[in-house]
Amino acid sequence: MGKVNIIGLGKSGIAAARVLKQENNHVTIYDCSKSESLEKIKDNLAQENIIVKLGENLPLNNENKPDLIVVSPGVPWDIPLLVTARQQGIKTIGEMELAWQYLKSSPWIGITGTNGKTTTTALIEAMLKAGGIKTSACGNIGYAACELALSAFKNPPEWVVAEISSYQIESSIDLSPKIGVWTTFTPDHLARHKTLENYHAIKASLLQRSQSKILNGDDPYLYNFGLNLDWKNTYWTSVRGKDYLLGNIEKGVYLEDSWIVAFKELIAPISLFKMVGKHNLQNVLMATAAARLAGVSKSAIAETISSFTGVVHRLELITTINGVAYINDSKATNYDAAEVGLDSVESPVILIAGGEAKEGDDTAWITKIKEKCASVLLIGDAASLFAEKLKIQGFKDYEIVNDMEKAVFRGKQLAQEKKAKVVLLSPACASFDQYRSFEHRGDHFRELCLS
Repeated sequence: MGKVNIIGLGKSGIAAARVLKQENNHVTIYDCSKSESLEKIKDNLAQENIIVKLGENLPLNNENKPDLIVVSPGVPWDIPLLVTARQQGIKTIGEMELAWQYLKSSPWIGITGTNGKTTTTALIEAMLKAGGIKTSACGNIGYAACELALSAFKNPPEWVVAEISSYQIESSIDLSPKIGVWTTFTPDHLARHKTLENYHAIKASLLQRSQSKILNGDDPYLYNFGLNLDWKNTYWTSVRGKDYLLGNIEKGVYLEDSWIVAFKELIAPISLFKMVGKHNLQNVLMATAAARLAGVSKSAIAETISSFTGVVHRLELITTINGVAYINDSKATNYDAAEVGLDSVESPVILIAGGEAKEGDDTAWITKIKEKCASVLLIGDAASLFAEKLKIQGFKDYEIVNDMEKAVFRGKQLAQEKKAKVVLLSPACASFDQYRSFEHRGDHFRELCLS
């Protein structure tokens, strides 16, 4: 029986504690926050003999030295506590790595990238299920990875489909998918990862450990990266056709004469796919590549493509009021994702943007705003910053409304005044200034649109 300390009382931390408790480890969860809701969780976990310490950090001293520290995805890997723990030789891993240790007897498909991860993951999961394969998506989508590990004690999956963020890769040393997918690469999370080179190295490390690697050949960064790549078993995708593939056609998935072609086989006409946005054509190609490598039939892939309508919080149609579509794109937490969101909808658009600002190049996003938006409603901490950016670029149709309630109310008014086609929540920001998560933000938008 080992002594394990977990940092973070979220979904991942709780799942990790329950997995470790299955093997009679002595488990304590630390969370520096305190609230009434957390106190209730603490009381519930006490009944499972899991100790929770709220409002305090994990102490590192000789009397309290654990055998293992497990870190939730939201906890920075380089905080002094974790650096000290590693220096002292205490095994320190992320929740995803812990899940891998219990699930590695099943083959994994690991999906990473700056944008496109969630839709690609959901498509792969749906294709495998249509092919009769027992699987569940986990990680940043669906279950926490350790929730899947917990259920696997009695009912192991045939494949694990995991959306894996840079935070989770960073704290996973051994996680090695059978199939790795890299969707896109643009600057993001630089406040945490410090440099673009470091962010890239983290993403690349997952692919290096993957037996087969699928990369988006239409992403300029990944394409140029691939020119200097000597990885074996690398498969490239392109919506532009086979002439734009890196490597040979036998390892390519591409569009030709409006058909999806995978490894020289016709799969399905792209007209079957109903999701909006050019970027989603690339997502379906990457998913098709992964599904075929996992042994899914062409008919199951075609069936999935024709029935798949998208994922929650990513260009999700909430309702239509007086001919105006209200679309939830809360998962667009950076400039690139928000630009893709805007590019995917009909104009004129009433855009709701703002939150906790991130570093990155906003040029293409503001250009797209000027092209497609009748008005921009600004919320959260970034409202004043975004107002200044838009003003400098000569866009004057913006209002600082501060919170979501006012934004949706004003959006409904402006949609009628300006004959807009869409009211779009696509924030280009993290959510943590006003919400627990991008899901919490998107759920609030949905609730207000439907009220």
